Amino acid sequence: MDLNTELSAIQGVGEKFSAKLQKLNIRTVRDLLWHFPFRYEDYSRVLPIGELEVGQTATVQGRIHQLNTRRTWKKNLLITEAIIVDDTGGIKAVWFNQPYINNVLREGGQYNFAGKVTGSKREVYLASPSYEPLNKLGRGETKHTAGLIPIYPETRGLTSKGLRYLVKPILKSVGAIEDFIPQEILRENKLPDLSVALRRIHFPLKLEDAEIAKKRFAFEDLFLLQLNNLKLKSQLSQKQAIPLKIEEQELANLIEQLPFKLTSSQKESLGEIISDLQNPHPMNRLLQGDVGSGKTVIAAVAAIVAAKNGHQAVFMAPTEVLAGQHYRTITNIFDDFQEGIALLTANKAEVFYGRNLGAKTSKAKLLKEAADGKIKIIIGTHAVIQKGVSFNRLALAIVDEQHRFGVAQRAMLATGEKKAAPDSDLLPHFLSMSATPIPRTLSLTVFGDLDLSTITELPAGRKEIITKVVDPKNRAKAYDFIREQIQKGRQAFVICPRIEPGAVKEGEILSEAKKKALELKSVKEEFEKLSKKIFPDLRVVMLHGKMKGKEKDQIMKEFQDHKHDILISTSVIEVGVDVPNATIMMIEGSDRFGLAQLYQFRGRVGRGEHQSFCLLFTDSDSANAQKRLNFLVKAKNGFELAEKDLQLRGPGQFLGESQAGLPDVAMDALKDIQLVKATRDAAKKILSDDPEFSAYPLLKKRFQEFQKEIHLE
Repeated sequence: MDLNTELSAIQGVGEKFSAKLQKLNIRTVRDLLWHFPFRYEDYSRVLPIGELEVGQTATVQGRIHQLNTRRTWKKNLLITEAIIVDDTGGIKAVWFNQPYINNVLREGGQYNFAGKVTGSKREVYLASPSYEPLNKLGRGETKHTAGLIPIYPETRGLTSKGLRYLVKPILKSVGAIEDFIPQEILRENKLPDLSVALRRIHFPLKLEDAEIAKKRFAFEDLFLLQLNNLKLKSQLSQKQAIPLKIEEQELANLIEQLPFKLTSSQKESLGEIISDLQNPHPMNRLLQGDVGSGKTVIAAVAAIVAAKNGHQAVFMAPTEVLAGQHYRTITNIFDDFQEGIALLTANKAEVFYGRNLGAKTSKAKLLKEAADGKIKIIIGTHAVIQKGVSFNRLALAIVDEQHRFGVAQRAMLATGEKKAAPDSDLLPHFLSMSATPIPRTLSLTVFGDLDLSTITELPAGRKEIITKVVDPKNRAKAYDFIREQIQKGRQAFVICPRIEPGAVKEGEILSEAKKKALELKSVKEEFEKLSKKIFPDLRVVMLHGKMKGKEKDQIMKEFQDHKHDILISTSVIEVGVDVPNATIMMIEGSDRFGLAQLYQFRGRVGRGEHQSFCLLFTDSDSANAQKRLNFLVKAKNGFELAEKDLQLRGPGQFLGESQAGLPDVAMDALKDIQLVKATRDAAKKILSDDPEFSAYPLLKKRFQEFQKEIHLE
């Protein structure tokens, strides 16, 4: 047996068991052993029955004195009860709706029972305890009792108990597993080798063993990711790109056209980008800055520089709304640009050839002109990297809100799958942007291949947005305040977490999770309430992601033209919407959003000359929810908030689970700056000493596999 052995080929693993395992994507021995526990039940205390107390979790060793199953007619439950005795006394064990236990256990048999002692002083019992025969197993060989017992992610018909039955003997049979991490790196970081780590993560003797094993597996994945980033960075430095030239006076003239004066950090960031563009090696840079800090105009200048050199630039945004806004921003600022600026989304194709020369066109015509090099700047959604899209002289690729795209989508532009031309080996320069500031641990790992430029200031004249948490008793006052602002000529956004009101089937028993989900305000319910009951005299409109692109664009344009007073929306307006006259951002169910997302919402207001407000509506009385919302009230910038969001919600929520292509253990470890630094240092040392892994064949093989996994993600 080895790691690649199919579980279905192992004696005792039947067809039904295999099918259940496959629901968890477990097919091979490797899949099974890397299906880690997410917590442990501590049954390590083995106590005499006479010493048990209510509330304790423990293991008892005893003989079954009595065993029976009965039905309660009132609640129609099957209850199996066993009386367990040892030399110090007796205790009852109770299982609900598990009648098969009556056939598995036998009166007179010796067993271990592990669970929580429940009840009162009058009667105590073990509630649904785990059990295993005592006469066949010594204490050190237990799977389900008398130790730290692993609890795994499960599926219907496959419990942690079933997984433990399988994992323990396979761990023994598979023997020593070769470790691809060099021994010197394991020693330096005080980490166990692979075989030891696998035993300790599944069946630890103490919790510290499990934690160290978990750290080792987190190290493994982050180490591979760091190697990948550093390798990519090194490879890009050896690739060729088109060096772009621009005279100082020409750059000054471009900056003069901008609608506001650049801040010092904007100038610094633009200087770093222009410097990179002049190199014959591809730029690979992340431009990050707060919402409204002016990243788009910096990227626009870079795109114009590429075009003025006779080359092309492509600008990719995550939503049609944002792509459309970038198109309008660039064509408004550089309205004398006659070399062709195009908008391409799933529903739209438009080309601009200078003042008053913007027009809708067919996709086929747009794609032909892009392939011929007639269009110099192409702005769009992921439609710009779809099959059939090619460029003639692509010199610059820009990705906005880049953490919203998967690794493979970013890589398609960054590593030149969309090359400068179909028959060219030249790579485009790559600039990614983010208004969600990237916490330091993530910038060192997930985005570790990127150089960093940061805009730290907002444009002059921007006022701080006043942010308040609104509890239910102050809802009416908040509505009055919104009315006052609209009567002064302002506009308001209202954000809801869902589109449709939740439906409940007759007689349906709701879980707590579903109850909470149904409590969330829906856009349609909120539209009905606000337009008919609260603000019947105001112009209220609704926007959500299920609408067609044309309809969304029409509503947004009307709102920008002040044909509506209140826009009720889902998170579709989270990024990119710019309505300077909108001064109120009201967020329903605000406790259900992450801090980074709330910060994005808040950034939709405060973009004009008027004082703006963000009202966080919540019906939650949870102390944690209030604490989180107060972080937003007090936070001065997005960087501070991003770090807090990472700690509170974790990278999976911050990035989107698929972003890093990493398993849960590694994703969770992205919060640990020391571990992240250690993996980066280890990767740097290996690549410095042996960049081709000549002395480390196992590492070379595993790294090649990892690169395929990341590429396919």
